Amino acid sequence: MTDPSAIQPSELDQLPDRDPEETAEWQASLDAVTQAAGPHRAAYLMRRTLERAEGAGLALPKLLETDYVNTIPTSAEPAVEGDEAMEQRIAAWNRWNAAAMVTRGSKYGVGGHIATFASAAWLYETGFNHFFQGKESQESPGSGDQLYIQGHASPGIYARAFLDGRLNEAQLDNFRRESGGDGLPSYPHPRRLPWLWEFPTVSMGLGPLSAIYQARFNRYLTNRNIKDVSASHVWAFLGDGEMDEPESTAALALAAREGLDNLTYVINCNLQRLDGPVRANFRVVQELEAQFRGAGWNVIKVLWGNAWDELFQLDTTGALVRRLREVPDAQFQTYATRDAAYIREHFFGSEPALVELGKLLSDDKISECFHLSRGGHEARKVYAAYRAALTHKGAPTVILAQTVKGFTLGKGFESKNANHQMKKLTVDEFKDMRDLLELPIPDSAFVDGQVPYGHPGADSPEVRYLQERRAALGGPAPARRTQPLAPLPAPADKSFASFDKGSGSQSMATTMAFVRLVKDLIRDKETGKRWVPIVPDEARTFGMESLFPSLGIYSPKGQNYEPVDRDQLMYYREAKDGQILNEGITEAGSMADFIAASSSYSTHGEAMIPFYIFYSMFGWQRTADQMWQLGDQLGRGFLVGATAGRTTLTGEGLQHADGHSPVIAATNPAAMSYDPAFAYEVAAIVKDGLRRMYGEAAPGEDQNVFYYLTVYNEPMPQPAKPAGVDEGIVKGLYRFNTAETAGHSPAANASRIQLIGSGTAIHWTLSAQKMLAEEWGVAADVWSATSWTELRRDALEADEAILRGEERIPYVRTALEGAQGPVLAVSDYMRQVPDQIAQWVEQDYSSLGADGFGLSDTRDAARRHFGIDAESIVVAALAQLARRGEVPAAAVKEARAKYGL
Repeated sequence: MTDPSAIQPSELDQLPDRDPEETAEWQASLDAVTQAAGPHRAAYLMRRTLERAEGAGLALPKLLETDYVNTIPTSAEPAVEGDEAMEQRIAAWNRWNAAAMVTRGSKYGVGGHIATFASAAWLYETGFNHFFQGKESQESPGSGDQLYIQGHASPGIYARAFLDGRLNEAQLDNFRRESGGDGLPSYPHPRRLPWLWEFPTVSMGLGPLSAIYQARFNRYLTNRNIKDVSASHVWAFLGDGEMDEPESTAALALAAREGLDNLTYVINCNLQRLDGPVRANFRVVQELEAQFRGAGWNVIKVLWGNAWDELFQLDTTGALVRRLREVPDAQFQTYATRDAAYIREHFFGSEPALVELGKLLSDDKISECFHLSRGGHEARKVYAAYRAALTHKGAPTVILAQTVKGFTLGKGFESKNANHQMKKLTVDEFKDMRDLLELPIPDSAFVDGQVPYGHPGADSPEVRYLQERRAALGGPAPARRTQPLAPLPAPADKSFASFDKGSGSQSMATTMAFVRLVKDLIRDKETGKRWVPIVPDEARTFGMESLFPSLGIYSPKGQNYEPVDRDQLMYYREAKDGQILNEGITEAGSMADFIAASSSYSTHGEAMIPFYIFYSMFGWQRTADQMWQLGDQLGRGFLVGATAGRTTLTGEGLQHADGHSPVIAATNPAAMSYDPAFAYEVAAIVKDGLRRMYGEAAPGEDQNVFYYLTVYNEPMPQPAKPAGVDEGIVKGLYRFNTAETAGHSPAANASRIQLIGSGTAIHWTLSAQKMLAEEWGVAADVWSATSWTELRRDALEADEAILRGEERIPYVRTALEGAQGPVLAVSDYMRQVPDQIAQWVEQDYSSLGADGFGLSDTRDAARRHFGIDAESIVVAALAQLARRGEVPAAAVKEARAKYGL
């Protein structure tokens, strides 16, 4: 007999009915219940039956929505291990100080958010008291748990750090006032407060996405035997409104597919966005439940507090549960602000059974339930949910916790549409809050209308309890490990030096040069295992398929099939300890991978070297917000924009033609942006990047940077490396040759021009150099600009030094000192890229670039279209010299005609 658990749902409809009589009996039973007890009872029995089937593992379609009630009934809640009364007092102090900090800051106009933490306080307090492992945790030493704190809840986290002595009053008063050096950033910003925050989360949607890939990267580290972090748990605290962001749910299937039971989402369902209800006419909790259950997650709903137990016990007809399932969110929000009479009429008056139920309840009971009693506000219910999440195996868990936005802040705040933008409470409102929270703050503490901070004392029972709980869990949280790690040993020079001699007659694209370099570096016995190759399903495009069999593609399932190309040398090999993260078609997911790997040196005390290679057009343009997240998280590694430039990717057209990624990269202070022209430049930049990020950084050099290299798919002969150019390569500019060293032998009195090219444009520039000499008698020197952005940053620093009374000359000016004639800069990007240095070049300066939209055509035709081919460079050079009177004006017209421009 076939095992029912082996039958797929789609098969059930295709199987012949082996016992039609039995089937008819089941159907008749359902019809009988419907007729005798009504459709509600029939629906109830069907739901319970489906739940039973699902629990037994039968192959039936999953029930995507359950009733609008708590998943864990009160009777099944475990006892809380701790002093609940003490934890109530600690939470009260934290609520007070969070509100006081924002209110005190409002007099400076810096704002802040109060209502979010007020609704979510117990979601955090319960975790800090009982669940969140610190960095010194015995279960996960050096790693602990990873906490993605909801950005708008940051005041509550600061309040707790103040209570346990990690922050003082002066720092709280500098909330959102950072320029003096002792301030607190508005949200979780590791770059601004690197000892506290680990993960930036307030660019909403990126936190949930990153949390999934962080949990996955933890498994990656464990499976590759880098470090066992199997005891680390990732907690992501999110808002129900935040779930509108596409990134928030983009990787739910991945988390379920890989069984990431080391991940828990905690979604604060206060039913409000920033401006009003999340799902005004619908029910966001039910929507999210269906979405997560459909993706394969374990769902725990924490909706109602203990005050509702009596109501559910009285609901013998199921009318209450039905009514809860049909009331839209905006109406629930209204109930939280209205009196018992309104609720009796609009909630209990919908059908006779509810009218009778309402008669059994006092006004006080109704008000208690509908105004205050939400599951997310009760420590016991949150504790039960967290405990269940940690014990559930095989799938990630999402906890949907219902709360009231602005809870405990008074009737002027609670459930009001505008409360996200309300930045302060009045003194009277604070006094009401004090009485509600039962805090020992006298009226005399309110001096000149200023609300005081509250603290029970460094040696108080509350502080001792808090610190003892954290010590038992492995130290303070959140916390970021900041002590310096031992530098990684530098790879052998031979890997980098192999490009110094050039490629001779063989042509090589710089994309292939980078891949070949990384192949050599991954073989390094000391650091090879620390490389993390990341690619969004384009490995073959970038010539990386040779890494498949040697490194393996990471899969927690291993390889449960025989690959179709198994008999080939470069077959598709997946492995549990695979090194390559081949993410599929998701640049956002690949960036989330990169962020997790790039900050592993801090999160886990294990330095990893990620390189993420992608179509350059689909990198910064598509995921620039994540690049900011990466910089804020102090990540390190190499981003590689391959098939770069406006004209090198022939035939693909507008959406593939990158003419601006260096412009976007230049806006990110943490991005070291390079546009190398030759293979030896790629090697020199990677070598220096490894030294700076992972080795011995120079004094004053920021290690918390990442590198962006644009590399090209155009095979060209790679020249040998000139002597003494390493410093110029790293700083951004060096002279590649002169007219004389290039063998063009111009006349002694020939006009001279300086041609600066970057990336693939260097080759057209070299062709133009030859044409200028042989056809127009003009001597041209050729320079390679490896980084327009780094040249500009150096020049800006020189300008700032002058304001401080220091003398400093920009490197670009020093490099070009004594160079004769005007300067013409050329790149395969919009002119804005080379024009970054214009104001610091003393010579006459002009530029050529690929401005406008891309197009499909041959490389030569595309370059002629944008006016950046060798012939266009020659005409532009002659025009520049003609303006100076160094060549006849007629030469320009003659050149245009000659080259058909």
